[in-house]
Amino acid sequence: MFESVEVTHERTARHNSSPAEVASRLQGRRVTGVERHGKFLRISLDDGQTMVAHLGMSGRWAVDGEDGALHTHFVGRMDSGTVVRFIDPRTFGFVAVYDEDEILGSGLSRLGPDAWTDPPQIGELGERLAGRTAPIKALLLDQRPISGLGNIYADETLHLAGIHPLTPGGALDPEDLGRLIEAVRIVLETAISRGGTTLSDAAYLLPDGRAGANMADLVVYGRQDEPCTTCGTPIERLVVRGRSSHFCPNCQMLR
Repeated sequence: MFESVEVTHERTARHNSSPAEVASRLQGRRVTGVERHGKFLRISLDDGQTMVAHLGMSGRWAVDGEDGALHTHFVGRMDSGTVVRFIDPRTFGFVAVYDEDEILGSGLSRLGPDAWTDPPQIGELGERLAGRTAPIKALLLDQRPISGLGNIYADETLHLAGIHPLTPGGALDPEDLGRLIEAVRIVLETAISRGGTTLSDAAYLLPDGRAGANMADLVVYGRQDEPCTTCGTPIERLVVRGRSSHFCPNCQMLR
């Protein structure tokens, strides 16, 4: 149960009316379930509401540690003695508390199937991408065709699948889609087994403060001008809808 809650930044609470509203909705509530869909953490409460959190670009959770850490914008003290903190230097993340109607009106209701726990079949993904002229890289980040991939894992997935990031989503044939779905599984399985990807800025850490070790396994992301690990061609970088994209121009030729 949340014995006390403190929210100290307006942006962290921007999906409710104020930081005080987030705190008051959580105060005294007991957690009945914890799950994840895509990039969203969903925590069910005993009054039917749902606490929702998103890490954004730099957010992370700390459990029983980092007292006094800079950029701590949420502190929840549980009746068990556990203290959870949300630390987010860039404040792109958020913590919200929704009732059932608010959930239906939020972006959560528009998320595609979860890339890890409920990946779409070839036909379903094909239907979601049918007629789409947007680049597949942008559609993977959109979260509606399939949810849970961020910039790093989208780049890694497209390289493993041999798909250029500028390929229109609707141009992918069933063979492409099959490779894409399988690549998602492999990339996420590797990343999860390594504890995620902590870059040089250390913005992402595990809740116990450890760094994820997946950076050493990245084959294209952040490797501009370095040789492709598959064919040796220098990795290139371009910007797709405002996001950097790394790819091998030989392994991922634009058709």
